[in-house]
Amino acid sequence: MSGSSFGKAFNITTFGESHGRAIGVVIQGCPPGLAIDADIIQKALDKRKPGAGIASTKRNEPDHPVILSGTFNGQTTGTPIMILIENKDAKSTSYDPIASVFRPGHGDLTYQAKYGIRDHRGGGRASARETAARVAAGAVAQLVLDRHDIKIYSYTLEIGGIQAQKIENMSEREKNYLQCPDSDAAHKMEQKINAIKKEGDSLGGVVEIIALNVPPGLGEPVFDKLDADIAKALMSIGAVKAVEIGAGIRAPQMTGFENNDQIFSDGFQTNHSGGILAGISNGDKIIARVHVKPIPSILKPQQTIDENGNSREISTQGRHDICAIPRINKVCEAMLAIVLTDHLLRQKCLY
Repeated sequence: MSGSSFGKAFNITTFGESHGRAIGVVIQGCPPGLAIDADIIQKALDKRKPGAGIASTKRNEPDHPVILSGTFNGQTTGTPIMILIENKDAKSTSYDPIASVFRPGHGDLTYQAKYGIRDHRGGGRASARETAARVAAGAVAQLVLDRHDIKIYSYTLEIGGIQAQKIENMSEREKNYLQCPDSDAAHKMEQKINAIKKEGDSLGGVVEIIALNVPPGLGEPVFDKLDADIAKALMSIGAVKAVEIGAGIRAPQMTGFENNDQIFSDGFQTNHSGGILAGISNGDKIIARVHVKPIPSILKPQQTIDENGNSREISTQGRHDICAIPRINKVCEAMLAIVLTDHLLRQKCLY
């Protein structure tokens, strides 16, 4: 009932709060015999760590993962893997003045309605801090995918209405901290982030995630369709408000002839399906896009109420991202890796 677990054959359960002692994840269903150490997980965590770039919070968490179980002599054993990540740089006093105030755009009001109690420090369980545990789990999932040469990458497609036009050369995304393959667009995005930051406001954007070498046949009919699980996994990330697969919202603008991916002896002519037909992978690359809302913690004064229903004005202090991108990119990759690993292991159970 807690909603903190995801997956069937490959299952993860995350735990912890933004300003608690630690966060972490328990992974069940990981196959034995995979080479693993903390450095593999650390490399993944470093890609979502705060503190890099003008859009990021200045909270300085080292995010050092500690593997507490499920490994022996540098290999997975097949038993549950528990990974712990301590919170080292939480500054809870910033939230004391607004402990009883519901922040617009946050889960304060809804958590209070559901549980009758909430951790006001940094959003508690609803904080983006929880996603570090997902990235750790995604690093383990990728070890399974590596055995099948399945690769996942992402890039920033849009921030604040500025869209990348040149996306052919993925090496360009490593040349800017926004992970955008279009250097001109990246420069404009950075300028807009600077301008919005001065206004005490925030921005949203769009991230595209691609998986290569996914074999055909992954996914279950009807309710456990591969695209349905991918959508749920990506929508479960706090700031994500919409998910597209393949042509996505452009599909209704096409005719059936235009939208159908014609099949030839050497493969599909196009990939409007995003690599998934009838909820099952077709062997083409899987393409998903996530639409990320602006960060709700902003300095601009906003109207709200407190726990007693009194009108209040709030300006959210503390250390916050201006834009969830590009830190969220690695989280999206992790969730796609978890879904593909789960369905890959489910499929292997059939034979």
